[in-house]
Amino acid sequence: MRVVLKVGSSTIVDPDTGFIALSNLARIVEVICELQRSGIRVILVTSGAVALGQRVLKLPARPKETALKQACAAVGQGRLMRVYDDLFMQFNQPVAQVLLTREDVAELSHYRSICRTINELLSLGVVPIINENDTTSTAEIRFGDNDTLSGLVAGMVDAQWLFLLTDCLLHTANPRTDPNATPIYEVENMEQLLQAVDVTGSGTSVGTGGMATKLSAAQLATATGCSTAICLGKHPDHIFRIIRGERLATVFRGRRPTSMRDRKWWIRHGLTQRGCVLVDSGAERSLLHSASLFAAGIVGVRGPFGAMSAVSIVSAATNAVLGCGLVNYSSKEIEHIKGVKSERIYELLGYCDAEEVIHRQNLVLVHHRPASPGSSPSPSPSPSPPRTSSPPPLSGTREAGGVACIAVVPFSPNSQQVQVVAASVGVGVGVGGDVEAGGSCAASD
Repeated sequence: MRVVLKVGSSTIVDPDTGFIALSNLARIVEVICELQRSGIRVILVTSGAVALGQRVLKLPARPKETALKQACAAVGQGRLMRVYDDLFMQFNQPVAQVLLTREDVAELSHYRSICRTINELLSLGVVPIINENDTTSTAEIRFGDNDTLSGLVAGMVDAQWLFLLTDCLLHTANPRTDPNATPIYEVENMEQLLQAVDVTGSGTSVGTGGMATKLSAAQLATATGCSTAICLGKHPDHIFRIIRGERLATVFRGRRPTSMRDRKWWIRHGLTQRGCVLVDSGAERSLLHSASLFAAGIVGVRGPFGAMSAVSIVSAATNAVLGCGLVNYSSKEIEHIKGVKSERIYELLGYCDAEEVIHRQNLVLVHHRPASPGSSPSPSPSPSPPRTSSPPPLSGTREAGGVACIAVVPFSPNSQQVQVVAASVGVGVGVGGDVEAGGSCAASD
C-alpha cells in the first residue's frame, strides 16, 4: 500500500510564536516510520519553508510580495529539511528531498522522470519529502498550495490513501463561530456537500490553504481511486485507525479509477488552460460518441493560444464545459477555419497540419456543468510553432511546448466554490482542482 501524507504549515509551525512545533512533527515522523515498518510506503508532502524563513528573517507577517516570499522559502527550506532529517534519523529512516514546480509537471519528460524517481525511492525504502519549490515558482506557475500538490502526487504514484493533516475536520459550518456545527465523517457526494456547507474563509497566518483547497485535493485523488481523509494533525496516530475504518476523519472514498494514466493523467492535471473553443450542437453530439473535434463544428474561440496547447471545449448553446483537449491549430488559425469542412483547411491556411482540430486520442470528456457566464480565460499569448514547406506531423506527435488546460466551473449558481476541470488524453470522465481559496472552519494548509 502507498499513502501520501500532507502536513500543513499550521501543523509544523506554531502560528503564534513562529517556532517549529517539534512535538507535533516528532509524532508525525514516528507514525510515518511505523507505517514504513508495517510495509506501507509513505510519501510526505510538506509545507513550512516560507513560514520558517519568515521567522528567521524576523518578518512580522507572511510576505505577499513574490520576491520576498521566495527569499523566505530559500532560507526556510534548508532548515525544514534539517529538522526532518534529524527526526527521521532517530529511527534510521532515510529520506529524500523532492522540490517541484508546475513547470516540472507540465513537461511530459520531466513528469515521467519525477514518477520514476519517486517510485525508485519507494522501492529503496526511502521516504520522499516533497514540497513546492517556492524559491523559483512564480504566481503564474504555482500549484497554488500544497493541498493541490498532494492530490496530484497521490495520482502520480497510484496511492491508495491521501491524508490531509490539518487543525480541524470538515464541519457542517465553522465550529469556531457556530456552536451547532457538527463534523462530517463520510462524504459520498461531493457536489451535494459543497452546496450544503460553507467552505469559504481563510487559513491561518502561516498557511495558504483552507478547506476549499482540501476538497479540491480530495477530488483529484478520489478520481484515481485514492481515498482521502481530512484528519487532525495533532493526532497522527489516528491514521492506522482510519485505514481500519474508524470514524476519526472526514473520509472521501476513492471512486473506481479511470483508465487515464501516465501521459493522460499528465495532460489532465499537469497543464494549465490557454483558452477554449465553442462548439455547435452537432459537434457536441459527436463528441459524446468519442469522435474527434473538426473545424466544421467550431463556432468560436476564446483566449489566444498556440498549436498543441490544451483548451476547454464549451457548448455554444448551453455554455457547459464538455471536455478538454490538445489543439492542432492556434486560436488565430481556428478563427480562419471554424465552421468549414476539413478539405478546405489547406485552401484557407496554405497548409494542413491535421484534418481534426482535436483528435479523439487527445480529448477527454467531463461532466456537464455550466461555465461561468461571460468568463473567458486571459492567458498570455503562446506563439505558434514555425511553419515549414512540408506539413508537420499529425496530432499527438508533437510535444506540448508549455502549459495548457484547466477550466474553472462554479459548483452552484449561488456558490463561491469552483470546480477545476482539466484536460486529458483519451476519453474519460472526472473532475479535478487547483483552487487557491480559503476553507471551512478556517482550516489551514
